[in-house]
Amino acid sequence: MDNDGTISFSKVVEVENLKPSVFNLSQNYPNPFNPSTVIRYQIPVDSRVSVKVYNVLGNVVTTLQNGFQTAGEYSVTLDGSNLASGVYFYKIEAGEFTATKKMLLTK
Repeated sequence: MDNDGTISFSKVVEVENLKPSVFNLSQNYPNPFNPSTVIRYQIPVDSRVSVKVYNVLGNVVTTLQNGFQTAGEYSVTLDGSNLASGVYFYKIEAGEFTATKKMLLTK
């Protein structure tokens, strides 16, 4: 209701659920980190998603995500309190998409 007592209606506003348009794996933050860091990724279509962390020898040290996810933006947290200082790699596999990034744990 306006100040003069008249009633007016505004247009209908729609809010879209914006899905990412491409697969993406972001650089972890913070980096270097101690003891934890956040890894963000986007998937544009429903996919089986795997996010794993590897040491410099190529051994899997932990799996942060392994399962089906709907399209959207996600984040996972790596707790490095039980890991040694050094360089690690994290890799995402989602559908046909794969990407790997490097991070540094300092203690």
